[in-house]
Amino acid sequence: MEDNDKNQDNVDFQQYWLILKRRWLPAAFVVGSVFGLTAFVTFQQKPIYEAEGKLLFNKNNRISALSGLNAQIGELAGVSQLSNPLDTEAEVIRSYPILQKTITKFNLKDKQGKPLKVEEFLKLLKVKSVKGTDILGLSYRSTNSQEAANVVNSLMGDYIENNIRVNTAEARAAREFLSKQLPEVERKVVQAEAQMRRFKDENNVVSLEAEAKVGVESLKDLLSQITEAQAGVVDANTRSGALKSQLELSTQEAVELSTLSQSPGVQQVLTEYQKVQDELAVARTRLTNEHPTIVNLVKKEEALQKQLEGRVTKIAGSSESVPEQNLQIGLLKQNLTVDLVKSEVERLAMADRLADLRKSFLVYQGRLRIIPKLEQKQRALERRLQVAQGTYQQVFKKLQEVEVVEKQTIGNVRVISSALIPDKPVSPKIPLNLALGGFLGILLGAGTALILEAMDRSLKTVEEAKRLVDYPLLGTVPQFKKKVGGEGGLDLPVLNNPYTAVSAAFEMLQANLGFTLFGETVKVIVVSSSVPGEGKSFVSANLAVALAQLGRRVLLVDADMRRPRQHAIWELSNLMGLSNVIAGQAEYKSVTNEALVTLDVLTSGTIPPNPLALLESQQVRSLIAEVAQDYDFVIIDAPPLTAVPDGLVLGKQADGMLLVVRPGVANTDSIRAAKNQLENSGQKVLGIVVNGVTNGSGYGGYYTQGYYGGQGSEKNKNHKVEMPYIEVSPEPKPLTPSSQARNGKKL
Repeated sequence: MEDNDKNQDNVDFQQYWLILKRRWLPAAFVVGSVFGLTAFVTFQQKPIYEAEGKLLFNKNNRISALSGLNAQIGELAGVSQLSNPLDTEAEVIRSYPILQKTITKFNLKDKQGKPLKVEEFLKLLKVKSVKGTDILGLSYRSTNSQEAANVVNSLMGDYIENNIRVNTAEARAAREFLSKQLPEVERKVVQAEAQMRRFKDENNVVSLEAEAKVGVESLKDLLSQITEAQAGVVDANTRSGALKSQLELSTQEAVELSTLSQSPGVQQVLTEYQKVQDELAVARTRLTNEHPTIVNLVKKEEALQKQLEGRVTKIAGSSESVPEQNLQIGLLKQNLTVDLVKSEVERLAMADRLADLRKSFLVYQGRLRIIPKLEQKQRALERRLQVAQGTYQQVFKKLQEVEVVEKQTIGNVRVISSALIPDKPVSPKIPLNLALGGFLGILLGAGTALILEAMDRSLKTVEEAKRLVDYPLLGTVPQFKKKVGGEGGLDLPVLNNPYTAVSAAFEMLQANLGFTLFGETVKVIVVSSSVPGEGKSFVSANLAVALAQLGRRVLLVDADMRRPRQHAIWELSNLMGLSNVIAGQAEYKSVTNEALVTLDVLTSGTIPPNPLALLESQQVRSLIAEVAQDYDFVIIDAPPLTAVPDGLVLGKQADGMLLVVRPGVANTDSIRAAKNQLENSGQKVLGIVVNGVTNGSGYGGYYTQGYYGGQGSEKNKNHKVEMPYIEVSPEPKPLTPSSQARNGKKL
C-alpha cells in the first residue's frame, strides 16, 4: 500500500515536471521579471530608521482606585466580551486629532514636500500590544533617525495628556448627572415608604410571616379538633341509635317518658288511679254497676284519669295521650332512657362544637389564602423601597467620590520606555528581499505555468486520457516519423517499416486486443475517435495489417462517407465502394480491393447526400453479417463521434468499438462528450488506443529509446544515424507507386 502511494506521488511529480517543461519559457520570464524588479526596488530604497517607545496601562488610575470608583471613571474595560481595552486605546492613539497635532508640531512632509496626510502617517506608525502584558508599543519609521524618536515621544506625551483630559471630563459629567439625580431618587424613597405604611394600615398587617406561621399551626390544631369532634359525633350517633333500637322510642319520646317517670305529681296520681282501678275491679266482682260504690269508684277513676292526663299534658307539652304503661317504666328501661337522653345531649353538643370548629377553620383558611397575595404585594413594595434606598445611598456615595476624582491630574497610563535615536536602519533588508523576490518569482512562475496549463483544454498525456474515458488502455502508438527524402509508406509503417517502434506498438495493440476478447466471439470492430485528426484511419489501416500478418483474413471497410481516407492510404480508386453496395448498385465482392494476401479493403465509394440514412438501413446489417462470415476480422473506419452520429450507428451493429485518442488534438471537452455519447447509446467499448504519443505525453520514450532505439536491425540503425526525422502531419500522404508495387497491391 505504501509503495502504491509512493508511485502515485512520483507520477504527480512527473506530471508537474512535464507541465514546467512545456511552459518553461513564460515561467522563466515571470521568475526573471519578479526577481529583477525586486532587486531594482531594493537597491533604490533609502535607509529607513525605526524608533520605539512603550506605554504601561493600569486598569484604574490611582485616585480612582483609592476613592473606590473601580468600575466607573478612568477604567480600562471593554464594552463586549470580545473587545480588548488595549486595542481600544491603540485606536485612540491612531485618532485624527492626536496624529494631526504631532504632524503639525514637527512639520512632517511627504516625498513630494507636501504636509504629510494622516493616512500616510498611519502607514509609518505601528501601535501594537505586547502579548501577555498591559503594555502598548509605539514605533515610527522615517528616513531621519532623530525625527523618528521625536515623533514617538511626542505622540506618547500627547496621548497621556488626552487620557487625563478625558478622565476629568468624564468625572465632571458624572458629577453633574449625579447632582441632578439625587433629589429625584430621594423623592422616590419617600414615596416608597408612604406606600408601604398605607399597605400595612389597610390590611392590618404587622408581620405576615409570623401571622402565616401562627395561622398554619392554628389550622393544624383546628383540623385535629375537627377530626376528634367528628369521631365524637359518630360515636354519639352510634350509641343513640343502639338505645333507640332497644327502647323502640324516639329521642323525644324517651325524654318525655323519663320526665313523666321522674315526676312525683304524675306518679302520685298514677298510683291513686291504679288503686281505684284495683278497687273497682274487686267491687265489680261483688256488686252491680248501678251500685253506689261502683258508681263512686267509676267517677273517682274518671276524675283521676283527667287529673293524670292534665299533668301529663302539662309536663309533656303535648295533648296526645300517653299509654298508661309508659307512665311508669322499670328501673332498667328508665336507666336506658336516661342514657339515651344523655347520649343525645352529647351528640348535639358535639355537633355544635364541630360546627364552631369548622367556622373557625374557614376563617383561618380564608386569611391564609390571602396572605400570599399580601406577601407578594408587600415584597413588591419592599423591593421598591430597597431599590430606592439603595439607589439613593449609591448615588450619594458616588457623588462624593466623583467630586474627589474630578480634581485629579493623573491618568491610568505612563511611559515606561522612551524612544531612543536608532543607529541602524530597519529597511531595506537586501538578502531577505532578494530571497523573497526569488521565491515569489519561482512561485509566480510555477503558478503561471499551471494557469496556462489549466487554460489549455487539449489532451496532453496518456494518464489524462485514461482518467477521462475510464476504458481499458489497449495500446499506445508513438508519434510516427519518416526520413527526409524517403519513399512512401507514410501511413503504413507496420507494412513498410516493420523494425520501428510504431510497428511494435501495433503488434502490442493486436496482442492486447486478443487478450481483451478472450473467450468472446468478436469479429467486427468499429474504429472511431472523438474529433477529426486523431489518426483513426491510420490506426484502422495499420491494425488491419498487423492482424493480416498473423495469417488472419481481414476486411478493412472505410465507412467514413463524409471524409474518406482509406482509398488515399492504399492508393485505390474510390469510384465504387461501400455506398454503392448499400444502395444496391454493386456486390461487395466485386468492389473489394485486395491489399495483401489476407487483407481486403472496401473503400467508401461515391459520397452520398445523406450517409446516415444509408448506415441505418437494413442493407448495412445484412452486409456486416455477410462479411463477418467471410472474414476473421472486419475493421470498420467510422467518422468521429462528436462530428456526426455515423460512428454510433455502426457501433450498434458491430461487436465492439475501439476509440482512438491523440494528445494535442483532442481536448477534455470532446473526450467527455464522446464518452457520454458512448454511454448514453449503450455501446460496447473494447478500449482506447492513444495515438501520437511523445516523451512529453507519456510512454513514448520507451519505444524511441528502448529496444528499438539501440537493439534493432542494421538497417534501422542506419536510418537513425544517417537521416534526420520529422514529425508526420495530421493528414497522411499516399504511398508512391513504387512502394505500391513493392507491397503487391491491386488497384
